[in-house]
Amino acid sequence: MTDQPTLAVIVVAAGSGTRLGQAEPKAFVEVRGVTILERSLDAVFDASTPAQVIVVAPAAKLASAKSIALRAAGPAAGAVTVVEGGASRQASVAAGLATVLPGVDTVLVHDAARALAPAELFDRVVRQVRSTGRGVIPALPVTDTVKRVADGVVAGTVDRSDLVHVQTPQGFPRAALDHAYAVAAAEHTDDAALFSADGGEVVTVEGDARAFKITTPWDLRRAENVLGVSRGIRTGIGLDVHAYDEESPLWFGGLYWPDEPGLKGHSDGDAALHAVCDALLSAAGLGDLGTRFGAADERFRDARSEVFVRETLALVAGAGFTVINVALQITANRPRIGGRRGELERRLGELVGAPVSVSATTADGLGMTGRGEGIACIATALLSS
Repeated sequence: MTDQPTLAVIVVAAGSGTRLGQAEPKAFVEVRGVTILERSLDAVFDASTPAQVIVVAPAAKLASAKSIALRAAGPAAGAVTVVEGGASRQASVAAGLATVLPGVDTVLVHDAARALAPAELFDRVVRQVRSTGRGVIPALPVTDTVKRVADGVVAGTVDRSDLVHVQTPQGFPRAALDHAYAVAAAEHTDDAALFSADGGEVVTVEGDARAFKITTPWDLRRAENVLGVSRGIRTGIGLDVHAYDEESPLWFGGLYWPDEPGLKGHSDGDAALHAVCDALLSAAGLGDLGTRFGAADERFRDARSEVFVRETLALVAGAGFTVINVALQITANRPRIGGRRGELERRLGELVGAPVSVSATTADGLGMTGRGEGIACIATALLSS
């Protein structure tokens, strides 16, 4: 590299990974023929901002770590440093910080165990650090119900509206992070906690489902499945039927339809979005809408169905799939789709993040849709791995 980078990325790969149950330290375990460390470094070098890359490794694996890092770096090999880790994660990060070049103004700290974190996540964190001057962490919303337990007995339900799952890379202004580490008097679970303990302000950016941490054999199997190259193209089908409800507004395909009867359902009854979600889950092998967001769950009572689409897309991405396109077939006497077909396709495309085609028909007086009792929707989805 001809110019000295102003960004440093510390990749922490010094843990033993005993919970993974492998003979090698975790970062040196292979996932489909490539070590966890190398997969993690691939994203670092694919990011758009040139960086000094510092790998922190166990003493016994320094030579292996250097070989892996140089292979991942390719032409950028001159930007790579490999250092020995400490007795704790915090000590390992401190060892990495000690080798950061003088001209660096932004530091990212990344757990090698989050080996499938994409390059765009690194770019997102860097941009936010530099635009705000604060610490930045990727975060995903907590979707499960959270309970507080005392001695094995449930003591209450925790409000999860302001809870998030935190990921790496975590980014910081270099000077502030150096100071936080210099004065740290206790061990912290992550760099953001240490940074906050020194008075630093931390904000979040959107995380990524692929940035999960490989900790257990189950996680390793999940990573292997995400990376599986044999799946190629996957298709799925979804069907949803809802009766009309004259007392409710009609939300259909993510659009409001005035002067039309609504649809009965635990949520807003949007049969179009429900069918699309079922098709996406089917294609990814992730079950169905009822299993994931059942009517027994009071969290989803009267919920807008865009919530289900967002959660479904996160599950699909987490399983390693990309949506290619969706087709939706509507069978109903009303509403009349033709006049809003283009608008409906655009709205569905925005929600799904891929092209969506819409067709509509009637049932010629046959069955519940033909008698004007409700709407039936069938969707097909095409995914790639």
